[in-house]
Amino acid sequence: MSAAMIWVVSPTSEVCNQLGFLETTRGTYSSTFLSQKRLKNVVKKHRCCAVFSEVGLRRQGMVRRVVANPSGNLAVSSEQLVYDVVLKQAALVKEQMRSREEDEDVKPEIVLPGSLGLLNEAYDRCGEVCAEYAKTFYLGTLLMTPERRKAIWAIYVWCRRTDELVDGPNASHITPKALDRWESRLEDLFNGRPFDMLDAALSDTVSKFPVDIQPFKDMIDGMRMDLRKSRYNNFDELYLYCYYVAGTVGLMSVPIMGIAPESTAPTESVYNAALALGIANQLTNILRDVGEDARRGRVYLPQDELAQAGLSDEDIFAMKVTDKWRYFMKKQIKRARTFFDQAEEGVTQLSSASRWPVWASLLLYRQILDEIEANDYNNFTKRAYVSKPKKIVALPVAYAKSLVPASSRKLVLN
Repeated sequence: MSAAMIWVVSPTSEVCNQLGFLETTRGTYSSTFLSQKRLKNVVKKHRCCAVFSEVGLRRQGMVRRVVANPSGNLAVSSEQLVYDVVLKQAALVKEQMRSREEDEDVKPEIVLPGSLGLLNEAYDRCGEVCAEYAKTFYLGTLLMTPERRKAIWAIYVWCRRTDELVDGPNASHITPKALDRWESRLEDLFNGRPFDMLDAALSDTVSKFPVDIQPFKDMIDGMRMDLRKSRYNNFDELYLYCYYVAGTVGLMSVPIMGIAPESTAPTESVYNAALALGIANQLTNILRDVGEDARRGRVYLPQDELAQAGLSDEDIFAMKVTDKWRYFMKKQIKRARTFFDQAEEGVTQLSSASRWPVWASLLLYRQILDEIEANDYNNFTKRAYVSKPKKIVALPVAYAKSLVPASSRKLVLN
């Protein structure tokens, strides 16, 4: 159910029968480039961790919401837990900006002989995957600077591979231990020890941009959740799941796409808007795929809100559109649109060269909600999709919106 796109390369030894490209590159790549990457040991950005303590203490007037957990104790809400990650990522960006201002005479990074060509090959492969599976998004990335473009490709491919673990053809063979190994590989690549060519592209990316490892780990936690959980008692639980599998992508991407120099919005608010876009996209996925998920025995809808509407899982499995279902769906669609509204305010704050693919994604995904309504809320047997003519119309609209300069109005933190 992740909003991250799926790629058919499995990264664990448990499902090695479909390693494909990963296996063909491992032998020729690891013996040369990986040893050099270990020597580089790119961990320079982790000096920013201490900054989080400072930022985490000042929440700009934000109200700290709490909820009761099953043990009866008070716990921080999902929104607050996620916002802590937003603050940490924003702190990394601020620290990098300060470092660049202080270190104007930074020496150029030494590139070891032979490594540059291998890195370019790794990034090219990531670009090929992005072009094959996300044509519209890939087209938008071509407007970015070469360095940002390659970095976004690397993140995109890692997200596809991660999502494939639980949604791909080998998903039935995936265990928690397999996800533990995938997380261990993630930690290695963040420490300059990539396992294969595609890991190497991301390892190089995180050494150049202020990307924190936490959103990546959280996405893996979302995969763990999919292995053990098929019901969500309330929206607080569903929100956390949406963050894990989709909101994380926004937090990963903003450091690459960059914030417009003329933007006066707080860094945290831009990240919060990126998070909102991920949540909106995933909620849209869930509403679009109700019937498909039901056939797998899964219900990604708040159980308490179903009950309030006089509905139950049995009504969903019956796959009949009723007045109760229409009423319920209208409320869910309204919520998703609210998150899209929050996201729109933040897109204008991004670097001008990065806005088009984000606007295109936002507009196209938002139209899926319109299609659900056009189908009379029948998301049981009809799959809502945006037609090719509507996509063609949306692209120039997205491009026009990307030309609007960053707003001078400060965004409000949620």
